Amino acid sequence: MRIIALYFPRLLNTPRAARPWRLARRLSLLLSLLLLTGACRKDKDTQPAPVPEPTQFTATPLVPAGGLVNPIGLSVDERGQAWVSESGTGQNDARVSLVTPDGRVFPVLTGFASVLSRGTPEGISHLLYRAGTLYVLEGGTGKLYTADVSAFRPGDPPRTARGLPSEDIGSFVRAQNLTNPVNTNLYHLTFDPDSNLYIVDAGANAIIRRGKTTHALSVFARLPNVTPTAESVPTGIVYDGQQFLVSTLSGAPFVAQTAKLFQVNLAGAVSARPGGYTAMTGLVLSANNQPLVLEYGQFALSPPGWVARTGRVANAAGATLLDKLNLPTDLVRVNERTYYVLSFGDGSIQKLTF
Repeated sequence: MRIIALYFPRLLNTPRAARPWRLARRLSLLLSLLLLTGACRKDKDTQPAPVPEPTQFTATPLVPAGGLVNPIGLSVDERGQAWVSESGTGQNDARVSLVTPDGRVFPVLTGFASVLSRGTPEGISHLLYRAGTLYVLEGGTGKLYTADVSAFRPGDPPRTARGLPSEDIGSFVRAQNLTNPVNTNLYHLTFDPDSNLYIVDAGANAIIRRGKTTHALSVFARLPNVTPTAESVPTGIVYDGQQFLVSTLSGAPFVAQTAKLFQVNLAGAVSARPGGYTAMTGLVLSANNQPLVLEYGQFALSPPGWVARTGRVANAAGATLLDKLNLPTDLVRVNERTYYVLSFGDGSIQKLTF
């Protein structure tokens, strides 16, 4: 009676005949509350531990050196398959390939433009997989291709790029006269939560917005120079849930620690985050929505050129997570603790874990 009186003092003041059913109802309520409290406590106790930020990566080969032909872009689908853009050899042989989780490579889309520029092949740049559709940028021609790959299976014959729907983005960019001389090079892309598409143009140093329904184009933002003579060349873009983050090269002569990581709000206002980087070629968000950046490598003045195996993955504070990469061009997260890094310099993909 003392326990009942503690929880239900009014029960003792009711007529004796009314007490049994009221007691049963109150006890039922008490039992429900105790069960609910226990369930909440159990749910709280069994919540998964938060994923830590990576401090150092371990790399293992997924596609060995030489397995891809001058690759540029990488995107992963819901099956853990990687879609890769390869810029080819300069003979109009750029292509998109599928890489399975066990490292097998299958051509999917062939016959994209590929030309030699100062001895380096240039063709398609980055691509993005989303809900069964590939969005592929052909930087030099200024085209955005779309391809339904939802039915593609490893081993299916590849399709030619000639039959794919495409949109002319480059002509719009050139008409804006954003640089002197006028230039355009569609390079990387992402979506916002409303399915509008955002494209970074590494020639115009700008972000182009493509509307969801009408596909109308507009200049969303322009990136300022890092110095009076060094441009901010955008190379990657992600949306972190509140704003866009944009990685950049610092333009020739690619001085170390001068490239900036920019943030762009939904109104298109641009600001630089603290710190400097060296020739970034991309970025990705960790499981905790923190940026990890990819640096292409160190640039030598004599003889002029990029030094092999000087690329790296770094966190937002600039700490090295993996080094000695051979001219890497893309970094994607596969799951909470696994990433893929793509290297143009040796045509490989490495699997990164921590």
